[in-house]
Amino acid sequence: MNSFFAKTSTFALATILTTTTAYADLVKIGILAPLTGPTASDGEEFVRGVELAVGEANANGGVAGHTFEVVTADVVDHSAANVSAAAERLIGTDGVHVILTGYASLSMFETELMAEANMPYIPSGPSPQFAAIVAEDPDAYNCCWSFTADFKGYETDVTPTIEALSAAGHFPLENKTVAIISSDNPYSKTISEGMKVAFADAGWTITMDELVPFGAVSDWRPILAKVRENAPDVIINTDYIPSNAALFTNQFKENPTNSVLFLQYAPLVPEFVELTGANSNGVLYNAIGATLNVDAHPRGKEVSEKYLAEYNIPSGAYGTGLYEQTSIYFDALEQVGDPTDHDAIGKAIGATKRPIVSGNLEFDPDTHVARYGDDFVPVTFFQIQDGAGVMISPEKFKGGDFVTPPWMTK
Repeated sequence: MNSFFAKTSTFALATILTTTTAYADLVKIGILAPLTGPTASDGEEFVRGVELAVGEANANGGVAGHTFEVVTADVVDHSAANVSAAAERLIGTDGVHVILTGYASLSMFETELMAEANMPYIPSGPSPQFAAIVAEDPDAYNCCWSFTADFKGYETDVTPTIEALSAAGHFPLENKTVAIISSDNPYSKTISEGMKVAFADAGWTITMDELVPFGAVSDWRPILAKVRENAPDVIINTDYIPSNAALFTNQFKENPTNSVLFLQYAPLVPEFVELTGANSNGVLYNAIGATLNVDAHPRGKEVSEKYLAEYNIPSGAYGTGLYEQTSIYFDALEQVGDPTDHDAIGKAIGATKRPIVSGNLEFDPDTHVARYGDDFVPVTFFQIQDGAGVMISPEKFKGGDFVTPPWMTK
């Protein structure tokens, strides 16, 4: 592919990310992001990733004769009202010809709004909800393509990974028991429900199945007390909000059980380790879409180093991810030339086949979701060691080996 980013060399970030200079060919890139609220740290990454790509493009003379400006809209708490208002504001903003997000709503309903407006849209939100919408009539959603791969691995891969770690001698599985705690939102519930099936099919006993209201949690101790009554081999919490997961970890460590602690997504956000300190050493987590910043995947290493150099902080999944989403749009625009030809732009995005930070991108034409798997976008497993996430699988991308958590005995 004749990629714009294959042509760039050095990054000379200028001060033209949101310049007031009037360009006749200025294209505005809209970002739906939680700029306030409990996931604002993710929203900050969304914006940084897009700004990094936009700054680089502008500094190198633009794409297909066009320069760019970033326009944001705050989805706050991801509620339907706030997401609708933010999406409609961006759709109605003159000069906005693409909208990007890490995640806006967790049900992905805004995809319908984008299709009605024929607005090119690249989200990284929950792919099962996105796929369910698009699969009804894929041709009606040529505007919309999910950068996040299929979630199946989130549901199925935890069980065999834990069993393999036990078989390698890292910890015993005394009774094959698991406690599963989830937040009442589409993302967390979809994953936890799939995990329950996978564990049950593998002969495990679920000792606890707890659903907590979505939003900020002020105290996990009552739930942890129930967990300790029948201490399981594995404790899983799929609440993705970093502050919630951090509080759960800190309160678990007040009186830890001899259990593997697995958290969904939240430890990938730098805020999590800031809030937990040494308490999170040993925590296991996974991600679909994490940056493969290892020698085995040069693209991931290149972009993650670029992000770190610019912001002096490592990216979670979304800083580098939104950089890539922006570059995918630039590639499509370079092919099409006209940013107002949304039909052609959408089709060009959907035809993308290229390395990205999290693997190799190719979209399923029936769901418009990025393909999942070791040859496409893999599920990656991490363990926090010495305050940093170490990728322990897949084998070809791993940066280290699992170590027995400090609160556990073999």
